Amino acid sequence: MTDPAPAVTATSANWSSRDPWQRNNDGELLIGNRPLALVVESVGSTPCYLYDRERLSARARNLRSRLPAEVHLHYAMKANPMPALVCHMAGQVDGIDVASRGELRVALDSGMSPEHISFAGPGKSASELRQAVAAGILINIESFREIGILADASRQWGQAARVAVRINLPFELKASGMKMAGGARQFGIDADQVTNMLDKISQAGLGFEGFHMYAGSQNLRPAAIVESQLRCYELALEWRDQFPAPLRSLNLGGGFGIPYTVNDMPLDTDPILLNLNELAVRARKDLPGAHLVIELGRYLVGEAGLYVARVIDRKISRGQVFLVVDGGMHQHLAASGNFGQVMRKNYPVEVNRRSSETETASVVGPLCTPLDLLADRVPLNVAEVGDLVVVFQSGAYGRTASPRDFLGHADVVEALI
Repeated sequence: MTDPAPAVTATSANWSSRDPWQRNNDGELLIGNRPLALVVESVGSTPCYLYDRERLSARARNLRSRLPAEVHLHYAMKANPMPALVCHMAGQVDGIDVASRGELRVALDSGMSPEHISFAGPGKSASELRQAVAAGILINIESFREIGILADASRQWGQAARVAVRINLPFELKASGMKMAGGARQFGIDADQVTNMLDKISQAGLGFEGFHMYAGSQNLRPAAIVESQLRCYELALEWRDQFPAPLRSLNLGGGFGIPYTVNDMPLDTDPILLNLNELAVRARKDLPGAHLVIELGRYLVGEAGLYVARVIDRKISRGQVFLVVDGGMHQHLAASGNFGQVMRKNYPVEVNRRSSETETASVVGPLCTPLDLLADRVPLNVAEVGDLVVVFQSGAYGRTASPRDFLGHADVVEALI
């Protein structure tokens, strides 16, 4: 089941009508119930990222309403760490997961209680670990090296570090866009080393709370996600007799994907949420007092974001139309196909105008490289210099996942609408 789409007054030339954004009678996209051109003017410039506040809230609300209290919904901040957006999300979710001291600072500023902030990452510095202990957040241990640093910090601050063990799972999340477990990985503790790790945590006097298990991301197959959740749960039970303290938290990861092309089908979350409800019932008996966690980033914010650039030139080369816009791969690397994709696929792209004429055009940025391609030969409304081009599905892994200093262009603006 996906979130209900808002009413539509006009449809896109090339993006599926299954998840349309509203448009006014002139065919102009609406965001926050305001015409896009007006919003862009109020923001101050193009290119810009715009995030729809109500879409963010609706996605989190939809999930939260279908989960029991024992399953906590966390926002994985690496998907989009814009401070205003994180502050908004802090009021929609049960916790925030961070991956650096910079993200930790934003999470703390958001008002989220340190009790519900967790920190993961394979290369935490000693100063980051000390800061995390002082802040009182949950630290997902990913190496034996971290134990000694955390023990020293615990003595220094007079409070035991709160820790969970991140597991390098002995299996992968099938059909994931990016696999995070199975085989040799830099993430977490190999499953066959967990018993030793639990002993070390106990000897160091750290405050053991649970496990973090993240198998992969961007998955559109509910059966694969359900299987991963079940296997993670069963794996945790195998160590039940070795817990240094009663288990309080079992993070089953995320992996929920979103459609990026017209051929992608939206994720059916019904089987996944049903499974989580059933696991919560089991956990009341198997792990009394514990809660389960699902950690989502892209799924919570990806479909609520737009990247908007302005056409600065219209060129025809050997019969092919090129719309040259003022933003590109240096600000939206993922849309250019250079953020880990095996095969480049076009994000949904539109020209923000109604037109009786369409054409096949490529949208390119201002950089001196052929990699600066936001859309490759897609059907679009005929565009002229000054028109706005919109890249949908841009709320996750956008600005901060892009090489913004490349060729020295001005930075991109972000706004929560």
